[in-house]
Amino acid sequence: MTEQIKIDFEKTIKTLDLSKDDVKLKKKFLDRFIEKGFPSRKLENWKFSDINQIIQKNIGQLSFFNDYSSSNKIDTSIYIDRLDHNKIVFTNGRVEKIDFSHEDKNKIEISEILKFEDKIKNDNSLIDLNNAFTNKGYKILIKKDYNLKKPLIIYHSTNSKIKSKNINIRLEFQLEQNSSLRLIDYFNHTSEKNFINIFYNFDLKKDSILKNYKIDKNQNKNVGYSFNNINQDENSISENFILSSGSNFFKNEINCNLNGTYSSAFVNGIFSLMENQQHEIRTSINHLIENTKSYQLIKSVLGKNSKAAYQGKIFVNSEAQKTDGYQLSKAILLDETSEFNAKPELEIYADDVKCSHGSASGSLDENSIFYLMSRGLSYQQSKELLINGFLLDVIEKITDSEIKNLVKNIIGSKE
Repeated sequence: MTEQIKIDFEKTIKTLDLSKDDVKLKKKFLDRFIEKGFPSRKLENWKFSDINQIIQKNIGQLSFFNDYSSSNKIDTSIYIDRLDHNKIVFTNGRVEKIDFSHEDKNKIEISEILKFEDKIKNDNSLIDLNNAFTNKGYKILIKKDYNLKKPLIIYHSTNSKIKSKNINIRLEFQLEQNSSLRLIDYFNHTSEKNFINIFYNFDLKKDSILKNYKIDKNQNKNVGYSFNNINQDENSISENFILSSGSNFFKNEINCNLNGTYSSAFVNGIFSLMENQQHEIRTSINHLIENTKSYQLIKSVLGKNSKAAYQGKIFVNSEAQKTDGYQLSKAILLDETSEFNAKPELEIYADDVKCSHGSASGSLDENSIFYLMSRGLSYQQSKELLINGFLLDVIEKITDSEIKNLVKNIIGSKE
């Protein structure tokens, strides 16, 4: 892999208008990735999913060079038409459309990022890979006291033009004081055997609100990785929802730093896996100052030979008195070959805190199924009703009613 990635890196550099210092910085990221390689089970953060083996099994030999010089046709059929919204459209890793037509243009700034620096201090080779190969990133600034009138939907789409490719996407968001953003990541891939590597950085100033909903529902044979890094100032709120269902493999990571008093973070997620899929969510909520709050709820429904994992860590700094942290994961295993792994963690250095975690897994309650069948439902209808009720608890945590109804329609959930 080393020789191929170096060749692809040189091809990539030739397509970019970079200074010598920028090239040197990208080379540093490349060298760090080559040194560490793809994450494996030797790393604690990847103990449940060896992405190196997953890529070998699902993709084989990866190509890291993509030619972004020519545009791709946008498949407008992927648009969500039952919700007025702003758009950013990625097709095969290239930004094809940026549309904020519903907003006041002087309240939003969009700028290109050509120089990629370390945004987080951790040993993550996939972020190094992203920094080395991202063609062009964008920074979106929401100005002080502005609340977006409509949600922003970022469409992640690929088509049959690409195969066995590594796609790297990077976006940065800054929410100035008392601003808000509703953001939906909508994945709709028709390609096969690609590795999509996404990095977002969020900077939330005082009293700002971020609501980010990730929807991976459509079945596809790709491998996905998404990392959200969130920094929060005083009285800011982040709400994250993940529907993890469509890809062969997808791992979502969220690293959230509660830097300001009365800041809060909420993470809610659903695994809904069919056969032979493997998905994971990993969260690190870092309470770094007093009077902060976090809440996490993850629920899973797992089919034949499917695997899901949830690693959730609550870190409480010694200065973070009055911390309130909660974490719970539950799973329904629909087959004896289904597998759910949970690793809840509490690392606490303060003494005046309220933190708890829990995890449970099991099969559907046969007594409940029997009861529903006695009321005239079939066995399959009874199962679907119980699963629907199990997952609905997570969806009800979505605080935006428009998007809550959208998610219910997408997954076919009923009240």
